[in-house]
Amino acid sequence: MSLYIGLSQWSHPAWPGQLLGRELKTTEHLQDYARVFNSVEGNTSFYGVPDSSSLQRWANQTPDDFRFTFKFPATVSHQGQLLDNSPTALSFIEQLAPLRHKLGMLMLQLPASCGPEQLSGLEQLLSALPEDLQYGVEVRHPAFFAKGDAERQFNRLLLERGVNRIMMDSRPVFSAPPNTPALADAHQKKPRVPVHIISTGPAPVIRFIGHPEPDYNLRFWQPWLPRIQGWLDEGKSVYLFVHTADNQLAPQLAAEIARALQHPLPTFPGQAPSPQGQLF
Repeated sequence: MSLYIGLSQWSHPAWPGQLLGRELKTTEHLQDYARVFNSVEGNTSFYGVPDSSSLQRWANQTPDDFRFTFKFPATVSHQGQLLDNSPTALSFIEQLAPLRHKLGMLMLQLPASCGPEQLSGLEQLLSALPEDLQYGVEVRHPAFFAKGDAERQFNRLLLERGVNRIMMDSRPVFSAPPNTPALADAHQKKPRVPVHIISTGPAPVIRFIGHPEPDYNLRFWQPWLPRIQGWLDEGKSVYLFVHTADNQLAPQLAAEIARALQHPLPTFPGQAPSPQGQLF
């Protein structure tokens, strides 16, 4: 049983002095981030595979229990047919060898254009992947949220293979008008899909897309608490990745949720602990 809490990145211009130390080189940001969080959503791999020296440096900068959750590259998830992309997926996994021992999950984020007609290809792709790693699949096609045959077939496929259905909760960011540049960008880019809460594998994954203003988020994340605790009580691991529209206050939001789960995060660098030993 493990609870992995992290953000969508380990560095942000607003974080020095808040999450990151003030005088850190860019190459040291991950090490500072990993003093607080035990996982990160690796989005850069979607655009290209990091080089071996970077992967080895990242492995050296994180503790043994830290877990990376890289996304499969777009060449696997967004180009061509899933049926044909197994060699590309296997090559990607081979390139991650320097920190394979710290891979928490590999995430296949499928576009909205990928619908039920590709379920057979998805099954063959998943069947080709190494069994010693964990996988998560995120879908955006409306048919996979319609509670019909397509969604049942998709969920059954994941259940049979022990693959986790990634749960996206973007409700907070759409709960108010897009009256800032960050919100307008989020409204344009973030998927607005229904929240279907289901654990199809041993490690449920939640991607929580918060509003920049903390007051908007409470009513959306509080109902997740008993679900997360229930999965932990069942002996499952849970991955919770916290975003906000601009990510400036994402560390504070993650810390607030962690405290509510009775898994308080360590004190941030440069901050004195509260009387309870917690930052927030």
